[in-house]
Order: sequence, then structure tokens, then C-alpha cells
Amino acid sequence: MIVVVAPGQGSQTPGFLGPWLAQPGARELVGQFGAESGVDLLLHGTESDADTIRDTSIAQPLIVAAGLVTLHSLLADGRDAQVGGIAGHSVGEITAAAGAGILSFAEAIHLVAERGRAMAEAAAQADTGMSAVVGGDEATVLAALEQHGLAPANFNGGGQIVVAGAKEGLAALAATPPAGSRVIPLQVAGAFHTRYMEPAVERMRAVAATLDPQDPLLPIWTNTDGSTVDSGAAFVELLVGQVSSPVRWDLCMAAFAEAGVTGIIELAPAGALTGLAKRGLRGVPAVAIKTPDDLAAAWAMLDGDA
Repeated sequence: MIVVVAPGQGSQTPGFLGPWLAQPGARELVGQFGAESGVDLLLHGTESDADTIRDTSIAQPLIVAAGLVTLHSLLADGRDAQVGGIAGHSVGEITAAAGAGILSFAEAIHLVAERGRAMAEAAAQADTGMSAVVGGDEATVLAALEQHGLAPANFNGGGQIVVAGAKEGLAALAATPPAGSRVIPLQVAGAFHTRYMEPAVERMRAVAATLDPQDPLLPIWTNTDGSTVDSGAAFVELLVGQVSSPVRWDLCMAAFAEAGVTGIIELAPAGALTGLAKRGLRGVPAVAIKTPDDLAAAWAMLDGDA
């Protein structure tokens, strides 16, 4: 069973969308996505620098647009029947929802554009950030977070937890890291997937009410607890709540293993989730589709599983 996965914020790099624009129909798709989102995705995906595309209101629609363009190329020859399931990490869940047929591409772009703006506005209300804690006993790490007024944002598996909260708390954690761990500050704009994002949840709920979600056409796992979701409406509801709740990617990977995953294909901008799979799904082959040159390996994986 091949699982397609879609990365989250932080996976973007300057110019990463450029190679994709030569793919059939890709430039037109990105142009449409830009018009739908109100963000110049062609510019930001090819010319803008790292600081510019770190802006949440730009990064999120850019990442989802790239994922949808990759899906369009990956499945252009009718290989969708060879995909055993799909999931996304954080904002990548919107890409996954489109890949599963829950949302149309246009709905996915509309939703992610509003998500990005809402989360950027919520982040601007307090001086917060995020850090990755690598290693250490999980219970000890969580106790240290509570001591410093921080919260777990992403349980990424493989001994990595991304934590979030006030910058003074993050600085204190870095100064005295939990035993056996390293604390790595992340270049993000706020404390995503925590209570600081609650103002964005209400805005997302209003946007979600305008959508027409369909039930998924293939298995899709939720970041909430790693379970599969059979109802499109329920999945969208979970998407809304996930904005201020931790991402349980560790549970998603455990669920992939339980379902019998035989390969992972990560959509552009790829690399982060295949890296986590090396630790959390040891021995499972993985393909990161960073550029169109990587499509051949992904097709070979899909065709070999047929």
C-alpha cells in the first residue's frame, strides 16, 4: 500500500516552484490558484526570498498550490487507483483533502488562503514562536514545557516534538534543555497549533461553512489522532479545530504501519516527511518529489505496487 503525504509549513524554499512550471498545465494551474488566493504564487514560488515566503499568509497557499500541482502531474496518467491512502502534515491536510476528493482544488486554495491570513493575524497578537526538541524522554520533555508555559505543537515521531509559546519561555527551555535533548529554534511567525491560534479557528469555521465537502474517495488520516475519516464534512471540521490543536504525525505514521504501508510518496515541497519516515517507519521505501525529475521514481513505486 502506497501512502501519499503532503508537507506543512516550513518545507518551502526560494524558487522551489520554478521547475514545476514547465510541466503540462502547471503554469496555468498556479495562475488560477494565485487568482483564487489573492497571492502572486508565480512570483513567490520562483523569485521571492526566504524571508518573504516565510510569511504565513504566503507560505501556506504556496505549499498547498505546490502539492496540488505535484498531484496533478503524479496522477495524470490515471494512477490514482494505485494510491492506497493520503495524509497531510498541518496545512498539508488541505492538500490531502483535495487529493482525496473531499475538496475541489479551488476550494482547497480558498480555504488555505483564509487559513494563512487568519493564522498570520493571530500570530501578530503575541510575541511567540516555535522550537524543535529532538531526543529526550517524552514525559520529561512535556514536564519541562509545562514548567516554562509552553505547549507541544507537533508530535513528529522519531524523538522529535515541536513546541510553541512565548519567546521568553522558548529561550528558557533552550538554556536548560531536558536531559538528553537538543532545542532548535524554528524560523516561524508564531505559536501554531496552540491556544494562541484560537482567534483563527472562528474565522476558519466561517469559511468552512461555505464549502461543499464530499466523502473521501480513498483512505485519509487525520492529524488529530491518526485515525481514518470516512466523512468529508467531519474531516473539514477537524481541519478547523486542528489550527489550535497539536499535530499528531507520530500517530499518523503508526497508523500507516498498522495499515500495511509499503511505500511513502511525499508531494512538493518534499523532504521533511520522508525524513521523519526514515525514523518513524524504518525500512519503508520513500520518494520525495522535490522536482519533476523525481516523478519517475514515484511512478515506479506506484506501478510496482499495482
